[in-house]
Amino acid sequence: MLFLGILVPVGLILYVSEWWFGSLGWGVLLGLELGIGVVLACIAAALGVPGSRIGGTFAIAFVVGAVLVVVLALALPNEAWTRIGDQVAGNVEAGVRPLVVGLGVLAAVGSVLGLLWGGFRGRSFGSAIGGLIGGAILGAVAGALSAIRFGTGPGAALGVAVGLLIWSILLGRALWQHGFDTDAMKARFWPSQTIETTKETIEWVRERTPLGPRP
Repeated sequence: MLFLGILVPVGLILYVSEWWFGSLGWGVLLGLELGIGVVLACIAAALGVPGSRIGGTFAIAFVVGAVLVVVLALALPNEAWTRIGDQVAGNVEAGVRPLVVGLGVLAAVGSVLGLLWGGFRGRSFGSAIGGLIGGAILGAVAGALSAIRFGTGPGAALGVAVGLLIWSILLGRALWQHGFDTDAMKARFWPSQTIETTKETIEWVRERTPLGPRP
């Protein structure tokens, strides 16, 4: 039964990944992320994190993952950068045009958002400049990744992988905010009432059971 309990889910994950996403490697990655998410969810439930919050983390990750599956499987960002590039960057070679446009647009957007975030949070010139540089770097990375045409299977697999990663991150954040109370854990899982009742029962039996003759 132990062997079957391991064989069936592992084999199913690998088979589905090969069928849907075109590679067993996606099955290994997605199975790992799914296992980590389930472990964190069980730990959160054991520590008393509200079930609504645990379910909420899964719902958020599911929605984000579903959106990314559609967007990446259909290569919508690449298509958008291609069409924008055809309008504003016709002099750039067609093969790299989506990469150049995506990198430039998201780097600019990231720098503006980073500038606003750094200035608002740090309220200093140095923080604003740091936010601008950091936002530009993150935006450039996002633009470069969004310009890639992954294909239907790998794009969908990447969307699922990101969704599972977000689920683990949200669960970890929930655990961090909830904290670990050893007294509450002991009160929840240590059968103190049963132990006290057993002791009282033993004392009651001793008081009413006559002792046998001593040798």
